[in-house]
Amino acid sequence: MANNFYPVILAGGRGTRFWPLSRKKRAKQLLALDGKQTMIQQTVARLLPLARPKKLWVITNEDLQPAIAKQLPRLPNRQLVAEPVMRNTAPAIGLAAFLLLREDPTAVLGLFPSDHVIDDEKRYRETLQRGIKIAAAGANIVVLGIRPTRPETGYGYIEVGGAYQGEALRVRRFTEKPDAKKADEFINAGNYFWNSGMFLWSARTLADAMREHLPVTATLLEEIAATFGTSKFAAKFRKLYPKCENISVDYGVLEPRSAKGEEAGNIFCLPADFGWNDLGSWTALHEHRTAKSSPPEENVMVASGMFLLNARGNYVHAPGKFVAAVGVSDLVVVETPDALLITTREHAQDVGKIVKYLDEKKLNKLV
Repeated sequence: MANNFYPVILAGGRGTRFWPLSRKKRAKQLLALDGKQTMIQQTVARLLPLARPKKLWVITNEDLQPAIAKQLPRLPNRQLVAEPVMRNTAPAIGLAAFLLLREDPTAVLGLFPSDHVIDDEKRYRETLQRGIKIAAAGANIVVLGIRPTRPETGYGYIEVGGAYQGEALRVRRFTEKPDAKKADEFINAGNYFWNSGMFLWSARTLADAMREHLPVTATLLEEIAATFGTSKFAAKFRKLYPKCENISVDYGVLEPRSAKGEEAGNIFCLPADFGWNDLGSWTALHEHRTAKSSPPEENVMVASGMFLLNARGNYVHAPGKFVAAVGVSDLVVVETPDALLITTREHAQDVGKIVKYLDEKKLNKLV
């Protein structure tokens, strides 16, 4: 357990592609999609062997704050920070850097999404420990890279170069979600990884990078952090945070940093061979659940009972109900008390468009 390691979990957003189960006040990370614990509870549980609860921080939004506080009772209230408005990942993680820099000048900060699935938690923590050492050794940034298994267009990619300290690789550049042709080129090139969204850096390194690449936002965040723990914090946070740039840490910090070149950029990729899935859609959840079942199951059914006849590749969520599926394939059916989703696994990525429609029509009870 590293005394100066501070995990920061990003738990904002709405998880719209898991509608109707996911809602504005019950986002994806608050759902138990893969076991009895919710996604954020699993995230915290696998990090606790590396950092006590008093070292762990969660950045969320005001809609989700009450539910997260209830799900994570061991987390100190002051370390559950709720953004007054959504401003993407750069301001969120930047604020954490400035807060932690004031608390512990030697802090090594880990950035973790709250909704990932990790199969081999022991290897996961071993990888993190190697990354923490690299991050603590200088002005270094470490990203965990996933070996790609297909030309996926839904992930960002990391191009790597030469080796650094064993299995770590120097990062040449970050590329946001490519088109199918470009993704295929990346796979064939052999020196690209998926960007997992998990990063390690010292609080000082990240704060300095924010000052260099996003100076306006950095100034605002420093001013907010200076009031943390005082009666002025809430008002200052609400007033200044909306003025921060709405930009991801990838675009705002990592891409311009990597543009300096392999040697100058000081960004390193650690291959993450611990079984990773970001469960980005109902289709991804179906694939994950069928892959881990033994023997492999063709259908995933969340129901009180079932009858299946010539049914293949379906995902059905209808807890408390008996489900009969006859002669259907590759369907996604999700029932809640006030909504019913029917789509195919092929089109499950489009579920977010339903939420956009509901927002436009101001059907607030359904979002």
